[in-house]
Amino acid sequence: MDIQEAHQLAQRSMSKRRFQHTLGVVETARKLAVRHAVDINDSIIAAYLHDLAKEIPINRQLELAREWELLKYPEDETTPAVLHGLVAAHWLELKKGLSAEILAAIAHHTLGAPGMSRLEMLIYSADLTEPNRDFPEVDKLRQALYDDLEKGTLACVEHTLNYLKQNKQTIHPLTLKTYEDLQRRI
Repeated sequence: MDIQEAHQLAQRSMSKRRFQHTLGVVETARKLAVRHAVDINDSIIAAYLHDLAKEIPINRQLELAREWELLKYPEDETTPAVLHGLVAAHWLELKKGLSAEILAAIAHHTLGAPGMSRLEMLIYSADLTEPNRDFPEVDKLRQALYDDLEKGTLACVEHTLNYLKQNKQTIHPLTLKTYEDLQRRI
């Protein structure tokens, strides 16, 4: 799949609001890819496709995740909104034949994963910091990502953990493992 095909698939599959977010992720991914010498085409394709399954009803995402044996943690079922990356990546693997690295970036853009590649970190972080995001400290996260992709991604994961704690929301074990892994790597 090339960039044009990814753009068309995303545009056809998403609401206007979701596609606007996606365009912001594409813009951020492109800038970060140039800055940190990550493959630009892979970054753009992964950015276009990262939320491909986001608007599928949660119950259907859960059904697909069960059918495709994607559930690995109890939290996958108790907070199924985190499944859309895994569902999209698996569907794209079956139907579109994308590279393993692009699929991993799509699959891990919500929760992260230990041992993330630079492309995975880039998509995870671009999703959180794209230009349409407006929350306290987003500019600090953007600067941290510009300065150092690994340290910036760690800052993004820390922000997410703090947000979840403050709002008394479930913290997925995969996000904790991602945080611990990034701390060790840095």
